[in-house]
Amino acid sequence: MDEGAIEKAPVLLLKTRSLPHDGYEEQFSGGRFEPVFVPVLEHQLLEAGLKIVRHALEKEEISKLESAKYGGLIFTSQRAVEAFAKLVEEGKGNDGWPHLQDVPIYTVGPATSRALRSIPQTPPLNIFGSEAGNGEALAHYMLDHYGEWYKDRPTKPPLLFLVGEQRRDIIPKTLMDPSLPADRRIQVDELVVYGTGVMESFEQDFSALLKQTENKVLRWVVVFSPTGCEAMLRALGMLDPKTGRVKKEKARDGKTYIATIGPTTRDFLKNEFGFEPDVCAEKPSPEGVEAGIEKFMKQRI
Repeated sequence: MDEGAIEKAPVLLLKTRSLPHDGYEEQFSGGRFEPVFVPVLEHQLLEAGLKIVRHALEKEEISKLESAKYGGLIFTSQRAVEAFAKLVEEGKGNDGWPHLQDVPIYTVGPATSRALRSIPQTPPLNIFGSEAGNGEALAHYMLDHYGEWYKDRPTKPPLLFLVGEQRRDIIPKTLMDPSLPADRRIQVDELVVYGTGVMESFEQDFSALLKQTENKVLRWVVVFSPTGCEAMLRALGMLDPKTGRVKKEKARDGKTYIATIGPTTRDFLKNEFGFEPDVCAEKPSPEGVEAGIEKFMKQRI
């Protein structure tokens, strides 16, 4: 297939566009792809969790002081960053939160790191771990980095981990592993600040975009989590309603290709629906997804 035939191939990104900037939009714009966002998850900030963080900020419970409740923060999702950004914005009238300048803030992946860096906090936040790539790698990085940050303390201060209702527990498990020496172990307190669910309109919205792009020679669908996978496959006409598994015959239309952000979503599609996506990004990032797609197209299309 020549370059002209695949010019501006739609890339249907099954996610909400991140604000103020979205790395996937930037990565897939300006070339032969055309990024289109299809929100899957509905996020709701949970006031009960926000209230606890607000109180911790107001009472300087997140600082380098030995009397502080927490010595740092962890973020692994942009929604948690958005919740935190809301509270930082609220504090502007109170001269901000200067005590945050002295604590490490850990994040996984460049997108979440960018979202944190865009928070207008003075002095700027100390953000670490953006190159880790996944939660397990970040946890091992934190054991060393956080240990060095508070090397003068025999017991490391706890970390506050802002999370959603659905999350993996690899970071708390790794940092609080009972087999670790007491002076290396780190207490992690998880606090739920947002909830998620499948948007009621997702399947209808996705079906409408499939209709709009049905005359394209080629299109990609990028899947970011197990949530919404069933509705996606159903809209693509791939699911057998009797078995709930992908139809073996005529499961593909020859022009729609599926990429996943990483192995968790890939394995979910394989195990739950018997569906093997075309690409699984080696790194869960805009660059990783595009690299996987480009490699596949070079070899197969």
